[in-house]
Amino acid sequence: MIQKLDSVIRKHPFFKGMSDKQLKVIEGCAKNARFAEGKTIFVEGDPADAFYFLQEGSVSIELTMPNQPRSSVHKVGAGDILGWSWVSPPYHWHFNARALKDTKAIAFDARCLRSKLEEDHELGYELLKRFAGVIVQRLDATQVQLLKLTKER
Repeated sequence: MIQKLDSVIRKHPFFKGMSDKQLKVIEGCAKNARFAEGKTIFVEGDPADAFYFLQEGSVSIELTMPNQPRSSVHKVGAGDILGWSWVSPPYHWHFNARALKDTKAIAFDARCLRSKLEEDHELGYELLKRFAGVIVQRLDATQVQLLKLTKER
């Protein structure tokens, strides 16, 4: 069964408690996305032009370290939000992301959202509060993974 984007977005806990007006703005910047297993979704240093709500599949968030292969610092799956680098200038990815399985997502256009947030600072503040939690979670996971890598040496 195919669900409309707006109903999927409105059911996601990340967006819970937002007003109808706020949700309409967010939905206006959304589209469906699919990533085949092994597909690179974004690369550290490239422009952060989206964030994703994963509906199905699994994604590895990876860190590039000098003279080392990419290291997975976190895995996200269905129900998770992927990508926070779009929130803060200079709007470049801080990590790499790669689909571990075929992945279905809703992609939110960051340029579209940033322009809307300039017009609606209340919505901007609301999204920033929500993304702060995502950022802390990912940084904690990165710290744990780096400690593991250090102990392995």
